[in-house]
Amino acid sequence: MSKLPSRFIRFQQEHPAVFEAYEALGKAAGEDGPLGKKEIALIKLAIAAGAKMEGAVHSHTRRALEAGNSPAEIRQVIVLSVTTLGFPSMMANLSWVDEILAKAEEQS
Repeated sequence: MSKLPSRFIRFQQEHPAVFEAYEALGKAAGEDGPLGKKEIALIKLAIAAGAKMEGAVHSHTRRALEAGNSPAEIRQVIVLSVTTLGFPSMMANLSWVDEILAKAEEQS
Protein backbone atom coordinates (compact mmCIF):
# COMPACT_ATOMS: atom_id res chain seq x y z
CA MET A 1 0.00 0.00 0.00
CA SER A 2 2.77 2.43 0.89
CA LYS A 3 6.49 2.61 1.30
CA LEU A 4 7.97 1.51 4.61
CA PRO A 5 9.76 4.20 6.65
CA SER A 6 13.47 4.36 5.88
CA ARG A 7 14.36 4.03 9.58
CA PHE A 8 12.43 0.75 9.72
CA ILE A 9 14.19 -0.60 6.64
CA ARG A 10 17.58 0.49 7.94
CA PHE A 11 16.96 -1.23 11.29
CA GLN A 12 15.92 -4.40 9.45
CA GLN A 13 19.16 -4.31 7.43
CA GLU A 14 21.46 -3.40 10.33
CA HIS A 15 19.99 -5.84 12.86
CA PRO A 16 18.54 -8.78 10.91
CA ALA A 17 18.61 -11.28 13.79
CA VAL A 18 16.81 -8.88 16.15
CA PHE A 19 14.30 -8.01 13.44
CA GLU A 20 13.61 -11.67 12.66
CA ALA A 21 13.07 -12.42 16.36
CA TYR A 22 10.74 -9.42 16.65
CA GLU A 23 8.74 -10.58 13.62
CA ALA A 24 8.55 -14.13 14.99
CA LEU A 25 7.31 -12.86 18.37
CA GLY A 26 4.59 -10.80 16.69
CA LYS A 27 3.53 -13.78 14.57
CA ALA A 28 3.41 -16.09 17.60
CA ALA A 29 1.34 -13.58 19.60
CA GLY A 30 -1.13 -13.26 16.73
CA GLU A 31 -1.52 -17.02 16.38
CA ASP A 32 -1.92 -17.66 20.12
CA GLY A 33 -5.66 -17.19 20.30
CA PRO A 34 -8.96 -17.16 18.47
CA LEU A 35 -8.93 -13.60 17.06
CA GLY A 36 -8.82 -13.11 13.32
CA LYS A 37 -6.64 -10.74 11.31
CA LYS A 38 -9.29 -8.01 11.17
CA GLU A 39 -9.79 -7.98 14.92
CA ILE A 40 -6.07 -8.15 15.67
CA ALA A 41 -5.41 -5.21 13.34
CA LEU A 42 -8.04 -3.08 15.12
CA ILE A 43 -6.75 -4.01 18.57
CA LYS A 44 -3.18 -3.12 17.60
CA LEU A 45 -4.46 0.20 16.25
CA ALA A 46 -6.19 0.86 19.58
CA ILE A 47 -3.00 0.04 21.49
CA ALA A 48 -0.97 2.41 19.29
CA ALA A 49 -3.57 5.13 19.79
CA GLY A 50 -3.53 4.65 23.56
CA ALA A 51 0.26 4.89 23.56
CA LYS A 52 0.04 8.11 21.49
CA MET A 53 2.53 6.78 18.94
CA GLU A 54 1.87 8.60 15.67
CA GLY A 55 4.04 6.33 13.54
CA ALA A 56 2.44 3.22 14.99
CA VAL A 57 -1.05 4.66 14.43
CA HIS A 58 -0.11 5.27 10.80
CA SER A 59 1.30 1.75 10.45
CA HIS A 60 -1.61 0.02 12.14
CA THR A 61 -4.13 2.02 10.13
CA ARG A 62 -2.49 0.71 6.96
CA ARG A 63 -2.46 -2.81 8.38
CA ALA A 64 -6.12 -2.55 9.39
CA LEU A 65 -7.02 -1.61 5.83
CA GLU A 66 -4.89 -4.46 4.46
CA ALA A 67 -6.69 -6.86 6.82
CA GLY A 68 -10.02 -5.84 5.28
CA ASN A 69 -11.33 -3.31 7.77
CA SER A 70 -13.34 -0.40 6.40
CA PRO A 71 -12.49 3.24 7.07
CA ALA A 72 -15.65 3.44 9.21
CA GLU A 73 -14.50 0.52 11.38
CA ILE A 74 -11.07 2.08 11.79
CA ARG A 75 -12.48 5.46 12.73
CA GLN A 76 -14.86 3.85 15.25
CA VAL A 77 -11.88 2.36 17.09
CA ILE A 78 -10.46 5.84 17.50
CA VAL A 79 -13.77 7.47 18.45
CA LEU A 80 -14.29 4.78 21.11
CA SER A 81 -11.12 6.00 22.81
CA VAL A 82 -12.65 9.38 23.69
CA THR A 83 -13.81 8.36 27.17
CA THR A 84 -10.52 6.65 28.05
CA LEU A 85 -7.92 8.87 26.38
CA GLY A 86 -9.82 12.17 26.39
CA PHE A 87 -11.09 14.33 23.57
CA PRO A 88 -7.77 15.98 22.60
CA SER A 89 -5.96 12.63 22.34
CA MET A 90 -8.81 11.10 20.39
CA MET A 91 -8.75 14.04 17.98
CA ALA A 92 -4.98 13.73 17.49
CA ASN A 93 -5.33 10.01 16.80
CA LEU A 94 -8.21 10.64 14.43
CA SER A 95 -6.11 13.11 12.46
CA TRP A 96 -3.31 10.51 12.16
CA VAL A 97 -5.77 7.88 10.98
CA ASP A 98 -7.36 10.30 8.51
CA GLU A 99 -3.94 11.06 6.97
CA ILE A 100 -3.53 7.40 6.05
CA LEU A 101 -7.13 6.90 4.98
CA ALA A 102 -6.91 9.93 2.67
CA LYS A 103 -3.72 8.56 1.07
CA ALA A 104 -5.35 5.14 0.63
CA GLU A 105 -8.38 6.76 -0.99
CA GLU A 106 -6.16 8.70 -3.40
CA GLN A 107 -4.38 5.48 -4.42
CA SER A 108 -7.59 3.57 -5.12
